[in-house]
Amino acid sequence: MTTGRPAVELTQVTKRFRGGVTAVDHLDLRIDEGEVVGFLGSNGAGKTTTMRMLVGLVRPTSGTVRVLGAAPGAPGALARVGALIESPTFYPHLSGLDNLRLVGRYAGIPDAAAHRVLSEVGLTERAGSPFRAYSLGMKQRLGIAAALLKGPDLLILDEPTNGLDPAGVAEIRELIRSLGARGHTVLLSSHVLGEVEQVCDRVALLDRGRLIADGSPEHLRADLGGGTLLIDAEPATGAATFLREHVAVRAVELVDGQLRVTADPALAATLNRHLVQAGFEVRELRPVRHSLEEAFLRLTTAAPEEQKEPAAAGGGQ
Repeated sequence: MTTGRPAVELTQVTKRFRGGVTAVDHLDLRIDEGEVVGFLGSNGAGKTTTMRMLVGLVRPTSGTVRVLGAAPGAPGALARVGALIESPTFYPHLSGLDNLRLVGRYAGIPDAAAHRVLSEVGLTERAGSPFRAYSLGMKQRLGIAAALLKGPDLLILDEPTNGLDPAGVAEIRELIRSLGARGHTVLLSSHVLGEVEQVCDRVALLDRGRLIADGSPEHLRADLGGGTLLIDAEPATGAATFLREHVAVRAVELVDGQLRVTADPALAATLNRHLVQAGFEVRELRPVRHSLEEAFLRLTTAAPEEQKEPAAAGGGQ
């Protein structure tokens, strides 16, 4: 449950690198305490650069960044932030447990916390194995464990399920859900859109450094497909002709024996009544439900003039 207080605030943030490359372009984003937010975008969209700015590893060229009420990297706020950004790196000759103990001691955290987080990410049985013997998925789990050591108020995870098998993905998904349920704020980037859809309250979609959509997965899907109805009526050809000639709909297509009607979903009952009264048998009539992946592809391939304003759909802006 969110508190209504901001955990992360970015106001008109731009980051340009040498050579004129703009990684982040006038980004406005607010994440409230207790929200689980998915950060989506193609490679090079600006996700990792933004995350690095939140922990003080990169300074913005312009704009303002606030994290837990402080400037990025401020010691007091940083003590309440856990982060896994890009690939985790540890001492190869030390075990997973010893690596976490070492990280914890630098942060003044008791050794017992290392055992706790190893259990949370499912690495207890391999706690004594050297890091160099870990698989990619195990290294990723250890990185998540390190991010959890401080019991952070804000957790920043860059591709946390990278390299994990399906069982591992499911475990991390449940872990993120439990963190959100316990009031932690989570910002996670991922290319696994199905996972984002299942665990995130909101999705912030970046394209070429700009925020082009911000809202719940449900709202983003609805914005994409909200004007399309699927109708299974018999006979289909006659029903299509009837709707084109006698009912105010924007377009009617016959696809695989079913009608795809471009119309306001609020007209569904009216269309059903017209068809039945005209003698057609209506076996199904429903709005088209698009996946988050379809919304992502549609939005990120839109023409630049279509992306001037982000699609605000219930986010914490």
